[in-house]
Amino acid sequence: MVASKKIFLIAGTEDGRKLAEFLLANGFKVTASVVSDYGRKLLENCAGIKINDRPLDENELEKILRAENFDMIVDASHPYAKNISENAISAAHTVKIPYIRYERAEISFEYEKIFPVDSYEAAAIKAAQLGKNIFLTTGSRNLKIFVESPALKDCNLTVRVLPTAEVLAQCESLGLTPKQIFAMQGAFSTELNAEIFKHAGAEVIVTKNSGKIGGADTKIAAAKILNLPVVMINRPKIFYPNLAKTFDEILSMLKNF
Repeated sequence: MVASKKIFLIAGTEDGRKLAEFLLANGFKVTASVVSDYGRKLLENCAGIKINDRPLDENELEKILRAENFDMIVDASHPYAKNISENAISAAHTVKIPYIRYERAEISFEYEKIFPVDSYEAAAIKAAQLGKNIFLTTGSRNLKIFVESPALKDCNLTVRVLPTAEVLAQCESLGLTPKQIFAMQGAFSTELNAEIFKHAGAEVIVTKNSGKIGGADTKIAAAKILNLPVVMINRPKIFYPNLAKTFDEILSMLKNF
């Protein structure tokens, strides 16, 4: 029966929380794994869910999958969390349980000033070629790459990050000053993005195609209004054994395994 199936859900994003609620409502037993206090808080109000907030490398993931007899992994990690997804694929293969990837939809943009790149390092180099005042909307996990990039040594960085103590401490440790930090939680409208970019004196926007739920659409719309170039970091290229674009597709796959 469906209700007997135990799902190890890699979550921590808003759509991960929604997917957890969806799976619980459909009778699955769900343990959600998160890597931050913010991720935990997104899930705490999901009735009946178990939460793992201990970081898991591939070996530890294999251990927990075996020890608790999970039937499958559903990976709803961030589209750019390459290491997490690769570890989950490998662990599922080793333990011999199905792996399903939930991938939020990308957005297609019609804007001639979008410059796609394949890495954070390449984004730093391209941004430096386009302007001196660089506004980063790429989150906090890869700030060090930009701060320490030789290409950006003569540029001014402004970052927008979540307003958590952990993230702000990270910014401070990297030498970023309060003037360089917008500590805010989205969602951000096109109008608010435009005002923030103007206030910061941004000349270049660096972002990722995190889909509509990640606010990529309103960032690009604001950049177009201000005629600003956008460096777009492409999603990592990963082969997913089973890929679903909607919750209903996930449900169909789970029922067929």
